[in-house]
Amino acid sequence: MKNFVIDVAKCNGCYSCQIACKDEHCGNDWTPYAKPQPETGQFWGKIYEYVRGQVPQVKLNYVFVPCQHCEDAPCIEACPIDGAIYTRGDGLVIINPKKCTGCQLCVDSCPYGCIYYNAALAIAQKCTGCAHLLDRQEVFAPRCSDICTMEAIKFGEESELDLSGVETLHPEYGLTTRVHYKNLP
Repeated sequence: MKNFVIDVAKCNGCYSCQIACKDEHCGNDWTPYAKPQPETGQFWGKIYEYVRGQVPQVKLNYVFVPCQHCEDAPCIEACPIDGAIYTRGDGLVIINPKKCTGCQLCVDSCPYGCIYYNAALAIAQKCTGCAHLLDRQEVFAPRCSDICTMEAIKFGEESELDLSGVETLHPEYGLTTRVHYKNLP
């Protein structure tokens, strides 16, 4: 199974991951994985900034949040259309843009806020883990991971990643995800 490991301590807030995702998906039709992402209003992988402390001792952390590719994804359960949202054999959760009816039930079901509604196309959209690139074997990691010069975003087979000391983002949601974090603030 494919997994992400995001080390918050290594991230310097350059936003390259967020920009690379936009570059890969805006204006590009990757059907059957995804239709073009709108230029504004959506970040399939988004950086959140967390400020702690007070001047003169302030600590700033950046947390990259893509779709968490949940094992028992609430979006799949919420979707009334069979096969419109599915988990691939490698663990990535995909919204099939040809089957999506735009009902937005999946948008409301994602506790991480990682599913967006594209009003222009009347479909739900989210991070695909760059499945279109992985399947063509052009690269072996999604653009967000491939571009990260700090190596804060690792992607690969679960058995090949260092999962020691990892956490789930928002463990209170009770979901098992394929995105793991180190050094969360």
